[in-house]
Amino acid sequence: MMIAREFVGGIGRITIARPAKANSLTGAMLADLTAAFDALAAEPGLRAVILTGEGAVFSAGADLDEARAGLALSPEWERLSARVASMPCLTIAALNGTAAGGSLGMVLACDLRLAVPGAKIFYPVMRLGFLPQPSDPVRLRALVGPSRARMILMAGQKIPAEEALAWGLIDRLVAPEALLDEAAALAGDACAADAGHIAAIKRMLD
Repeated sequence: MMIAREFVGGIGRITIARPAKANSLTGAMLADLTAAFDALAAEPGLRAVILTGEGAVFSAGADLDEARAGLALSPEWERLSARVASMPCLTIAALNGTAAGGSLGMVLACDLRLAVPGAKIFYPVMRLGFLPQPSDPVRLRALVGPSRARMILMAGQKIPAEEALAWGLIDRLVAPEALLDEAAALAGDACAADAGHIAAIKRMLD
């Protein structure tokens, strides 16, 4: 199973588990990710979701073979990020390594973003000749401003996590061995709250 899902103590965890291929995403994996978020959203006790990857890379983006066959143009990317953004709970991206390309959509759609030192953020759509998914530039600009969004989307820069922290693209750097524990700790207040209270605060922030 390349997308793993678990639910314990009010916290759901979704893990991209294709480390031998740098967690690159196929069309089937995109659909499975969306389905995993759907399944967790249906849990009455859900208070938070942690999204992470297995191995040294969060995700290299689209699987190259499928990208060449048209995956980069699939509406499933936008469907996934919309599903993440509409979750009624706190969502935390725990980046165990570099996040690249289309995988950034679901990361940008999360409420909080943690990363390990040395991770990089990049989205090489200019060089590859693709457009980013429609909501990605909007969310990216909201986080880092227009010039820095252009650095990523138009100048093709690979932004180290340490610089992304200063930009506000990453909220906290965490040692790899503490990454998931830190994400769970950040979900502590949400786990002690009523589900409707969490959803109400999310609506106010949006």
